[in-house]
Amino acid sequence: MLILGIEAAAKVAGTALYEDGRILAEQMVNGALTHSETLMPMVDAVFKAAGRRPEQLDYIALTSGPGSFTGLRIGAATAKGLALGLRIPIIPLSTLEVLAYGAGSEECHVPIMDARRGQVYSAVYAGEQVLMEPQAISIQELAEKLQAWGRTCMFMGDAADLYREQLSALLGDKYRIAPPHQKDLRAAAAAALAADKLARGLARGISGSELTIEYLRKPQAEREREERLLAEALPQAQRGTGV
Repeated sequence: MLILGIEAAAKVAGTALYEDGRILAEQMVNGALTHSETLMPMVDAVFKAAGRRPEQLDYIALTSGPGSFTGLRIGAATAKGLALGLRIPIIPLSTLEVLAYGAGSEECHVPIMDARRGQVYSAVYAGEQVLMEPQAISIQELAEKLQAWGRTCMFMGDAADLYREQLSALLGDKYRIAPPHQKDLRAAAAAALAADKLARGLARGISGSELTIEYLRKPQAEREREERLLAEALPQAQRGTGV
């Protein structure tokens, strides 16, 4: 079974080819170029490096959110185009679950991704148990939940370094940050997790037309538009009541 992993939900963009328990090839970039510039060249590169052809693919594993709104759309468009052209299914995966899976064995995994506005996208996993479902939450609120559980947890994701000092102040010795090779999203982890879920009957492939993105909250442009409309409506309402 040949699976192409695609990751574009965070700052790191990547692709990987997985086949029967082996990572055949992987490409990743954590740099200044946009995902729209890097993703398709990396898809081509892993096929060439592995000596495989797109026509041999069985599935595409995609991190489908949460994450960067622009990055998620680029990843989804790439996966949809390939899936529809090759007539193969997509395995959509939670970005947070892929982060936790890629960090290896640990009693408690806490993926955190920068959601801006003082929040992170996060979930809490203990083995296969989900202690906290994916959500947008402040570091303070997240730390309070972890303190209540009394667990020592490993953090990973692009917000782990961003909130390192705050986590240390809030959790003391009850936290660890994953090492660099486990901290960032990896397309190889997405492909391996998809294979694992398929083998255990925990995932099914969907068509490109069925694919949806899990934003967890509205895109920034939509939120700003709603705030602008509310600000414009408020003075009108005040005038109407004579305030």
